[in-house]
Amino acid sequence: MKRAITVLFALCLVASFAFANGEGEGGDAPKMKVGMVTDAGTIDDKSFNQGTWEGILEAAGQGLIMEKYLKPAGTTEADYIKEIGNLYDAGYKFIVTPGFKFETAIFAAQDKYDDAKFVLIDGYPHAGDWAPVVGANTVSIFFAEHESGFLAGVAAALQLENGEVGFIGGMEIPAVQKFNWGFQQGLAYANANMGTNVAINAENVIYQGTFSDVAAGQQLAAAMFDKGLSAVFCAAGGVGVGAINEAKARAKNGEEAWVIGVDVDQYSEGIYEGEKSVVMTSAMKYINVAAYDMIVKELAGAFPGGETIMFDATNDGVGIPPVNPNLSDDVQAKVKDVFAKLKAGEIVVAAEQGDLIK
Repeated sequence: MKRAITVLFALCLVASFAFANGEGEGGDAPKMKVGMVTDAGTIDDKSFNQGTWEGILEAAGQGLIMEKYLKPAGTTEADYIKEIGNLYDAGYKFIVTPGFKFETAIFAAQDKYDDAKFVLIDGYPHAGDWAPVVGANTVSIFFAEHESGFLAGVAAALQLENGEVGFIGGMEIPAVQKFNWGFQQGLAYANANMGTNVAINAENVIYQGTFSDVAAGQQLAAAMFDKGLSAVFCAAGGVGVGAINEAKARAKNGEEAWVIGVDVDQYSEGIYEGEKSVVMTSAMKYINVAAYDMIVKELAGAFPGGETIMFDATNDGVGIPPVNPNLSDDVQAKVKDVFAKLKAGEIVVAAEQGDLIK
């Protein structure tokens, strides 16, 4: 309801702006221009780029904004700043960037383009010294990956009931680590409280080191499935796509090979026959919601510049997909109950490693 009211307010602002400028019937209302610079992946990468762009497209589909994205030639700070400048010069002065690789670029851009607004998802601006400097024209957004991983762990344990699972991460950075640690806590919670017996062993927790090596992801997943693991949780971008490809090949041969997706609902990525998919569920970060909400706040005159915002269970910023064809109705109902407890603070998931497997 709160979101609907905010959207209505934003629409009213757009209409008022048009009226004040003599536009209305017979004219198009001027719209805020929202730009995005992609990270290394494509706009349909089933991950951060896609999630961010979908939030922008939602606002565009409601007639709130004009949208544009640019894909840089490389992934250096200079590459990112160049495309930020190109968007700015084209009048796109509300710019959304997905991922920690933009941190130093946004640090520079927020001063250089001080009349623009920046949304940095999953990172904070810094000069290369890791000291956060969130400018008055910038919002830094993070997600509680450990909570999302926890819910995926509970769901996987309940669906499998018994067996062994693994984890494949991309780069060993905090966001990926928290997915792993939350997942392990979810398995442990289900084992202790819900009658399951699903294990994860140290040799099956692997950080590949990149987010792009599809072949390596397929090889790592193959090794795990060969050892009899029932499912692999992948927080690894393109590496995870490789694991999904391996699972699909095995599923076509009648083998059980499940993957738990990450960031967005990856069910469609895992389809191997008809509507059958090897993706059991996904540990989601509602990146699209974050991007969309910041746009609406700007239109409503409430852009939270200078702030660092956490999207977690309390504001429905993380979870598993609302529709999970590979989870039984009973499992989905139980996970929903666990989410309610997480949201209410009755369950607390640690964002640190503790005594968990690295």
